[in-house]
Amino acid sequence: MSARPLRSTRRPRRALALAATAALAAPLAFTAPDRAAATEPYTLTPVQVTVDTGARDCRVDADLYRPAGVSREHPAPAVLITNGFGGSKNDGSTDDTARAFASRGYVTLVYSGLGFGRSGCTISLDDPRIDGRAASGLVDFLAGERPAEDGTRPDFVTLDRRGDPRVGMIGGSYGGAVQLATASRDHRLDALVPMITWSDLGQSMLPNGSGAKGTSGDTPGVYKWQWTNGFYLIGEGQPITVPNADPSRINSLACLHFVSEACNIFKTLNSGVLREKPMRELLGYARGISAAGYAQGIKAPTLLIQGQADSLFTLNEAESTYRMLRSQGVSTRMIWQSAGHSGGVSDPARGELNMDAGNLETSYVGKRILAWFDGYLRHRDVGTGPAFAYYRDWIEDPARTYATGPAVPALSERLYLSGDGKLVGERRQVRSGSRTYANLPVPTSHSGSPLLHTLGLPDPAPYDLKGTHLAWTSAPLPEPTEVVGAARAHLRVHSPRTERVQHSGDAADKLVLFAKLYDLAPDGSKTLVHRLVAPVRVPDVRRDFSVELPGIVHRYEQGHRLQFVVAASDDAHFGNRGIKPVTVTSAPGSTGTLDLPVVGGSG
Repeated sequence: MSARPLRSTRRPRRALALAATAALAAPLAFTAPDRAAATEPYTLTPVQVTVDTGARDCRVDADLYRPAGVSREHPAPAVLITNGFGGSKNDGSTDDTARAFASRGYVTLVYSGLGFGRSGCTISLDDPRIDGRAASGLVDFLAGERPAEDGTRPDFVTLDRRGDPRVGMIGGSYGGAVQLATASRDHRLDALVPMITWSDLGQSMLPNGSGAKGTSGDTPGVYKWQWTNGFYLIGEGQPITVPNADPSRINSLACLHFVSEACNIFKTLNSGVLREKPMRELLGYARGISAAGYAQGIKAPTLLIQGQADSLFTLNEAESTYRMLRSQGVSTRMIWQSAGHSGGVSDPARGELNMDAGNLETSYVGKRILAWFDGYLRHRDVGTGPAFAYYRDWIEDPARTYATGPAVPALSERLYLSGDGKLVGERRQVRSGSRTYANLPVPTSHSGSPLLHTLGLPDPAPYDLKGTHLAWTSAPLPEPTEVVGAARAHLRVHSPRTERVQHSGDAADKLVLFAKLYDLAPDGSKTLVHRLVAPVRVPDVRRDFSVELPGIVHRYEQGHRLQFVVAASDDAHFGNRGIKPVTVTSAPGSTGTLDLPVVGGSG
């Protein structure tokens, strides 16, 4: 869901009016050769392949690209691609991605995901038992084991053995998660490149910064209503925006175009009631259709690419998947590019992958993708690259915008929350004091609005109204400070009204707060890095708790100040039920802390 869709110069996009689908459907802005050109280095064959998804058969609409010179006698490895949420194989950038790889000698199959474009069946949110099984059927097709409806049976794909084609997958967001879902059940996949996608869908829609890194905990999080309802409207609108007579596209009047379990997620969250049993079932289902629930089945080498500008699927989610895969011995690398669902997809930053500029072979991310496929699909000795890389927007030289390392930096610098509103570097500098804020019946803080962003409307600068938040501010920094990763705060708050209701059996009665980091310039201007916040539903206000903030890559310049804010609300999320005043008390022997992953400065 991005504000500015990537538009093909050859055909219009077909999606809901919400321009949000652009980044979901098209994380790579490939520009392919003109269709009319007589020298296209491939032939294209539209095919329809019927796949078994367990409960029913689904007809998948796809395009098969055969590079020039590829034959039964001279086979080539394959790349499988599908669209982001709300898109189809005909999206300009999804189609262009396919053409880019076909132009580089890969047999390429690009298809519309189940429930999208002209493909049949309902939307199941990349459930491995349905979407993963369907993609596995397309791997059968590439192996020559399953013919298309017209009898097409490719016999020009490199086989590792009979029925096992040499095949990789690439795509973003919804088209990224399906790769992980497929790989968890089909070990014939040889390489994955999932971009800007989720690790735990429950954490994506119902984030809780008090849970484990990138995953939902026992306490339901805070409903991200703007993003989630955007998905719902786009999905339910598919039979209208993309008319299709296939009866498998309709579920019921209660749940028009989603499978019933997925539809129940939206209905439950919009009810505002977070009772224990239904929430446990909801989070269990969301985890089961996420890498967090099935990562143990993934064996394929995986290059994870996540966006820094992304309030939908944060860097934390990619790091969670990265750690899970690495812990079980899967060859895994991770890149934190600049662009994500919240910006930068249609207007890439300096030095970033931008196929409109033709820089697949020269941009850092482009070269890493090509090397990944060259190594695992063509078996060339090109190396898999460093374990971790991240884009730095403060570097002017495009050839040096990426830094690399053996791992995501660890928490290395601790600051203390003083009672006078200062962030200090030593415990002895903490001053005793108490401060209180309270929420109002309406949201009083703004970080960023996916709704305004996707409609192309002006999004106000972030703000927090007086009396509805607390802030702790550091002294001016004596030197540039680079933060790379997710900061962690340790807090204790006092909220008597919450204590009286927090054990009601409805998690909605627990305290909700929002933590975030600002960059304060000497001229008084404030920057909320990529407009990211950490929603928190406090498990028990009588006890200390920790908050993991969204991962960032940001340079605080010399003379700037770092400000940590705890706010009562955020208008892109559901907030507190009832008015719940909150007091934070600090003393040298007992105070909150903020830990930061700080790396050495670089020019």
